[in-house]
Amino acid sequence: MPTAPAASPVFSTTVHANKSAAWLVEEALRHGEGMLAANGALSVDTGERTGRSPNDKFLEDTPAIHDNIDWGKINRPITPERFAAIEKLAVDHLNARDRLYRFDGFCGADPAYRLKVTAYTELAWHCQFASTLFINASDDELDGFDADWTILNACTLKLEDWESYGLNGPTAIIQSLEKKTVVIIGTEYAGEMKKSIFYAMNYDMPDVDVFPMHCSSNVDAKDDTNVALFFGLSGTGKTTLSADPNRPLIGDDEHGWSDQGVFNFEGGCYAKCVKLSEEGEPQIWNAIRFGSVLENTVICDETRVPDYDRTDKTENTRVTYPVEFIPGAKIPSMGGHPKNVIFLTADAFGVLPPVSLLSREQAMYYFVNGYTSKLAGTEAGVTEPTPNFSPCFGGPFLPRPPMVYARWLDRRVEESNANVWLLNTGWTGGSYGTGSRFKLAWTRAFVTAILDGSLHGATWTAEPIFGLRTPDACPGVPSDVLLPRQTWADGNAYEAAAADLAKRFRANDATYNLADDVRGAGPLAI
Repeated sequence: MPTAPAASPVFSTTVHANKSAAWLVEEALRHGEGMLAANGALSVDTGERTGRSPNDKFLEDTPAIHDNIDWGKINRPITPERFAAIEKLAVDHLNARDRLYRFDGFCGADPAYRLKVTAYTELAWHCQFASTLFINASDDELDGFDADWTILNACTLKLEDWESYGLNGPTAIIQSLEKKTVVIIGTEYAGEMKKSIFYAMNYDMPDVDVFPMHCSSNVDAKDDTNVALFFGLSGTGKTTLSADPNRPLIGDDEHGWSDQGVFNFEGGCYAKCVKLSEEGEPQIWNAIRFGSVLENTVICDETRVPDYDRTDKTENTRVTYPVEFIPGAKIPSMGGHPKNVIFLTADAFGVLPPVSLLSREQAMYYFVNGYTSKLAGTEAGVTEPTPNFSPCFGGPFLPRPPMVYARWLDRRVEESNANVWLLNTGWTGGSYGTGSRFKLAWTRAFVTAILDGSLHGATWTAEPIFGLRTPDACPGVPSDVLLPRQTWADGNAYEAAAADLAKRFRANDATYNLADDVRGAGPLAI
């Protein structure tokens, strides 16, 4: 495990610690940080950055962690000297504020593995955001609270001389796995706080025999052994598909899988709300109330009613709320070993089958490659769905080499005898711009059939390019959408698009040291 964290900073300015939602919302309104929407949620604007800034994230490179890190485009090194200099700038900036806000809580619902987290923020709504997404400490637990991880969120600080610090611009998210400190400057997008601590868990948990996962999870209301996991990048359906009135929610984004079962890292949910409707996603709709925070959502000036169909600011409109806002959510957020593991891919090429049951080798192959599409707004600069390979369906958050996590998946799936599925929530009838996205009702029908066992006895057909098995029928889904080629008006165009994606898979899998049987589970023809 990493060495002990550095001592927490000492602030001379006033620090308001562990205040209630009512106090923090009132404070945010008083200082002009947002407005109260008609549904009671605090509505805020995150400024220039409306998504994560992966190109501006850096990791302190020290001898203690160097050999454990998968250095490259995701994990960019920064020297200890530059880390210390930027950290001092952030502390000085925070000390110059009239007031600061502090949140103390936990990451990890299982007490055996949880980490203590302290976040210092200059905005009240950032502190409320932290209180919805981390697990709140009780009064007894706050007594003598000594954080494992510290977040310094100096969001309004922008460096004019950023080149001298080796940065890519005036925005930076720098993290030290040795000091257990996160420093955020130049961005008000609050998701950087949550994802930095997830990154920390992805480093720390394998050392204590826990498989950290970028997934959501729920459990059958009548059978607590029927646990499901949903892996996928932002926008592929993790939150939407795990919010099911018949299956209590364990968590919507980040989990650990120990030898006892799964547990949520977080205390809340961070859902995309673009095109949100009460009919389509009633649980999320009803969770948006006082205590939740809406980001970059258009609010009607006269009625203060949110307009979820408008994307004036970004496609990445979001809401955060405590997990207990979902009716019947499992508290504490823990479950047994999963029976079904579902990989979510939003295929922008429109050529992958809507649902496939994977062999062990295919599960390893598709997990390591992590194919999906980055959806508009989830990262700075992404304006339309972009085909992307994100290892383990969480590449931006993995400090260690992807094969470390892939081996954990293989081990846990084998131990639990879980079924692994690939579920395409992307496009059908053509690529993005020509085809249409799979209807949510169809995707939900696939999930229901997976989890209630209806698909287990299906007749399967292997399509010729990827070798993925598809069912000949699924309750609630038209049979003509099950085979991708049949949904395209131009068969030649389908063949070309499928061959293009297959070649991309092969180019990507060449970057990994895969066993022959796992590599052989990839595309069959290109």
